[in-house]
Amino acid sequence: MATVELRFSASPEHVRTARLVAAAVARRAGVHESVLDELRLAVGEACSRAVGLHAVHGLTTPVRVALTEGEKSFSIEVGDDAPSAVPAPRDQSAAEAAEETDELGLAVISGLVDDVEVISDSRGGKIRMSWPTATASLS
Repeated sequence: MATVELRFSASPEHVRTARLVAAAVARRAGVHESVLDELRLAVGEACSRAVGLHAVHGLTTPVRVALTEGEKSFSIEVGDDAPSAVPAPRDQSAAEAAEETDELGLAVISGLVDDVEVISDSRGGKIRMSWPTATASLS
């Protein structure tokens, strides 16, 4: 099982790079060409969500992306260091807007990816997504 790891500063301009790397590695892993656009969109949403969470919490740690080629599937895990407990906001409307954006991003990811898992605890969160590879459809 081969894994490519990517870490980037929690800055919106790096999300595009993460999408491009994910698509290139997915193509090499054998993910069908017809789902690469959806994969790029899902990775972009997950990375944008992580960048936004880092900004809301004032974190300077990098966003983590792990791209793993399995025997019959390709998986992507996007990790952040934002605690699941949201601090009491000074401006309630800004916090509400951030929460709505987060929920919308998760809804978009769920619509794009059949196999998705969202994990969150006091140390941070992860979004795990996976797609079948060409070898899985041959079996």
